[in-house]
Amino acid sequence: MLLTKASEYAMLSLMLISRQNAPEDVDTLSKRLNISRSFLAKVLQGLAREGILKSYKGAKGGFTLNLKPEEISIKRVIEIAEKKPIVIFECAQEAGHCPSGKGEFCMIWPFLNKFQSKIDDFLNEMTLKDIL
Repeated sequence: MLLTKASEYAMLSLMLISRQNAPEDVDTLSKRLNISRSFLAKVLQGLAREGILKSYKGAKGGFTLNLKPEEISIKRVIEIAEKKPIVIFECAQEAGHCPSGKGEFCMIWPFLNKFQSKIDDFLNEMTLKDIL
């Protein structure tokens, strides 16, 4: 899986938001990060919908962390931003569902599955606190 700008913007925004004592608004964040306001708003709304951020409306509105940095796994952030599970190889989920048609006869599947598990574990264990 290729991580897109959505994942990058989600992590950068979370880092900036975590350093603030008051809600951080989309306009300020988009200017500080030099990125599209509308795209960033969608990313942040997704993080708020999933409980990572808390959203405040109004003139002094914006976003704050809804969880402690050590409770926010990077894997979860990426999956929310990308709107799909992190999958390194299409065939890494199940040996019997190989897109190339090899199915259970694929000799490389055990390696790919182990590789996927290690990446999942690594990203699940790494938290926002680790990258702050």
